[in-house]
Amino acid sequence: MNKLFFISIFLLFILFNNCSFDNKTGIWGGSEEEKRRLTELEKEQKQVLDVIKVASSENIYSKNVILKKAINLSEPKKNLSWLMSGLNHQNFMGNIYLPNAQNIFLKKKIGKNKFSISKNITSPLVLENNIIFSDDTGTIFNINENGKIRWKKNIYGKRYKKIYKNLTFALNKNVIYVADNIGFIYAIDFNNGKLFWIKNHGVPLRSNIKVLNNKIFLINQDNRLFCVNTKDGAKIWDIRSISSFIKVQNFLSVAMPNEDHVIAVNSSGDLFKANINNGTIYWSLNVSNTMLAHATDFFKSSEIVIDDGNIIFSAGSSISSYNLTSGLTNWSQEVSTRGSPIVDGNNIFLVTENGYFVILEKKTGKIISSNNILKILKQRKQTTQITGFIMGSGKIYSVTLNGFLIISSASTGKVEYFRKIGDPITSNPIISDGKLFIFTENSRIIGFN
Repeated sequence: MNKLFFISIFLLFILFNNCSFDNKTGIWGGSEEEKRRLTELEKEQKQVLDVIKVASSENIYSKNVILKKAINLSEPKKNLSWLMSGLNHQNFMGNIYLPNAQNIFLKKKIGKNKFSISKNITSPLVLENNIIFSDDTGTIFNINENGKIRWKKNIYGKRYKKIYKNLTFALNKNVIYVADNIGFIYAIDFNNGKLFWIKNHGVPLRSNIKVLNNKIFLINQDNRLFCVNTKDGAKIWDIRSISSFIKVQNFLSVAMPNEDHVIAVNSSGDLFKANINNGTIYWSLNVSNTMLAHATDFFKSSEIVIDDGNIIFSAGSSISSYNLTSGLTNWSQEVSTRGSPIVDGNNIFLVTENGYFVILEKKTGKIISSNNILKILKQRKQTTQITGFIMGSGKIYSVTLNGFLIISSASTGKVEYFRKIGDPITSNPIISDGKLFIFTENSRIIGFN
């Protein structure tokens, strides 16, 4: 009897090993198809740098425009939390309350910086005294404002250790919904990091995640906008589109103007409006027609911003405004940005990748001010990129790839001062409860108040 018992245990051990079951995560990942898919994904990630170099060489904006009229700003509004990319479903940030950003109250490296490829890192989430972020191995951390780790969670087994993890997440009803560049969507408990459910959709996910009315909205690498339920990740509907030939790493954008409609843009340059409940398309247009042939292979866009019945966002080499109801173009201007355009009052504020702080009229798109903010740095430090920006109490806080924070006046367009962060920064800064948070490529979280 004992001999049969030990033989049975041995056979079970062999069976479980061959199935590649990960007891820690509960993910079955042993199929030959999954192995091949991961090998291809690893090859793609190694090619990303070459793709980015080619894509960033076109259409560089470099105009100085002297401001000739007064800029009226709204009263800054205080937000107590940051629960998703773009702050809310409309990606509308405006003038956020930030009385000061002189003092550093948090500066701590948490997590790993394992991969050397260029990264587009998701900004942290903040709720009360909880800061949520992830490193490039896919570990999600919940820390307090003193930098103490409350919990951490990594759902990836050994099979995925060579893949750089690019996570996007949103917090809704004490659940953190996560999507990654491998194809996983999962839900974890905000309070303790416990895994509720996980789904492998088999195609890398390429957009920021939005959650509304028990539905999750995402765009995958094949340019498919799909909707899954928050209960178990099961698909509700999807919208198919033409895939881009080259799989770039930047996040695509999804926005909800209300509880009935979703607006999305994919890497083929297709902007469309659809019904949230069934995926019916109301209108669709391609916004890449001003770019060169094959430019959709390198398509980049900012977040879609919904404001006053209009869609405002940057795609390719231009920023445009579209009518939300009809999709018709209001105006288009040859200037672009990587960060989310900030709308306040009658103006739009943006900073180009090569460092020009630009103010446009919201109604016409006319450029009324343009100034190179990188000139405040030493000349050898000016060769860099602006990777994100935000407005706090009438000032524009811009971050650079080579690790600087540059502060400009939104009412005059002029630079006031700068601070050296040190680490490369590839995520957008955020403001929550009167505090500015910056997350660096080296997995360092920095808080200012």
